[in-house]
Amino acid sequence: MDLVEKVKSAGVVGAGGAGFPTHVKLAAQAEYFIVNAAECEPLIETDKYLCRAYAERIVSATEAVALHLGASRAVIALKAKYEDEIGALKAAAAKAGEAIEICAMPSFYPAGDEQTMVQFVTGRSVPERGLPLNVGAVVDNVGTMLGIADALEDLPVTDKFLSVTGEVKAPVMLRVPIGTSVVDCIANAELTTDGYAVVVGGPMMGKLLADDGEIEAAVVGKTTGNILVLSKEHYLVKRGAVPFERIRHQSRSACIQCRMCTDMCPRYLIGHEIRPHLVMRNLWRENSIASDEEYIRCFGDALNCCDCGVCEMFACPMGLSPRRVNVYFKQRLREKGLDKERNMAPRARPSLKYRRVPTERLIARLGMLKYYGAHVHGAHIEFVPAKVYIPFSQHIGRPALSKVKEGDAVTRGSLIAEAQGAVSANVHASVSGTVEKSDARGALIRVAGGGDGE
Repeated sequence: MDLVEKVKSAGVVGAGGAGFPTHVKLAAQAEYFIVNAAECEPLIETDKYLCRAYAERIVSATEAVALHLGASRAVIALKAKYEDEIGALKAAAAKAGEAIEICAMPSFYPAGDEQTMVQFVTGRSVPERGLPLNVGAVVDNVGTMLGIADALEDLPVTDKFLSVTGEVKAPVMLRVPIGTSVVDCIANAELTTDGYAVVVGGPMMGKLLADDGEIEAAVVGKTTGNILVLSKEHYLVKRGAVPFERIRHQSRSACIQCRMCTDMCPRYLIGHEIRPHLVMRNLWRENSIASDEEYIRCFGDALNCCDCGVCEMFACPMGLSPRRVNVYFKQRLREKGLDKERNMAPRARPSLKYRRVPTERLIARLGMLKYYGAHVHGAHIEFVPAKVYIPFSQHIGRPALSKVKEGDAVTRGSLIAEAQGAVSANVHASVSGTVEKSDARGALIRVAGGGDGE
């Protein structure tokens, strides 16, 4: 079985992003293989921890993938301020005798955005709505590399490393079975607030869960890298509750067309045609636009938005929400079956290096300085809950097809849902136990012996 087949069998998906099935990405040839260890979002500790604790496995997997891709350059990209992590990776590469480059990036957001990173490392801009492979590069997250290292030893994806940060006495690093509840994870940290909201991921692009029922239902998936605990009174929580119709009215009355949202947009800076200020200018008259051509002219730029949030969380002086407006129009354009012609050869704008958003200033703008600078120390915590709920769709593409039914006994690592079609991913049992419930969406497994949880 070759590398791609091993990765496919193991159910490896992009661990740090949307969960693109890794075996699909690796079925290619490329000049560059880039490992993304830049920890794009602030307040996440996972990638840094993995670089320190598992540098040798990361290096060995990087070399294996680079060899498979025929890549002449293998690069691990992370922030220059991660001195301990850089030291660990360099030592591992030297020990293995591997010619792996370390690219030390400035501390800016979103340094870990795939296309931003490709431009920084290679000097090439990925086409609009394109892939790094379009410019000769393949990019994988550092957590994905550990999944590949395991896959090469015939071990499927069953566990996830993630940090718990925010309103906690100190950040903690966990290694838990896929399907562990978010509440169980938070119970392993010492909270500094009573009622709380949760961001699954980072403060800029993570999923906000403010309702207690949503929090109780949330589970760890293959792409979960962080749980950010916030007071329900925090700025981000209140901002997330603003209804879209209010945003529509705010845009009409308060947008001053300063174009800061455009000038600081990371995708605009690498040469894409995305001008949020023009989308905001036209939002109020959406319902009066009759022709498809005019609709695309006014709102088609939204298709090039990467949802990073720089426009609304940092750039806009009026506190408006260009990102949410772009998300709205991406959906509306899909519903209408409309598309916009892509620029297949964008060129970075001269202002690129002057308009990167410093992470420290972003954290201050988000009202999170009191959490910044607190890091995970020591080893990770491992625990097994009493039960797990494993979704069959933890990736881009078609959900995996269930292979189990209620009452089945499963063992950790056994296949419980099989990939469907070219873009899909296998799902495995993360614990040994009994299937209590299974449908097309996922399986609830009761752990044999009761696990460590209640």
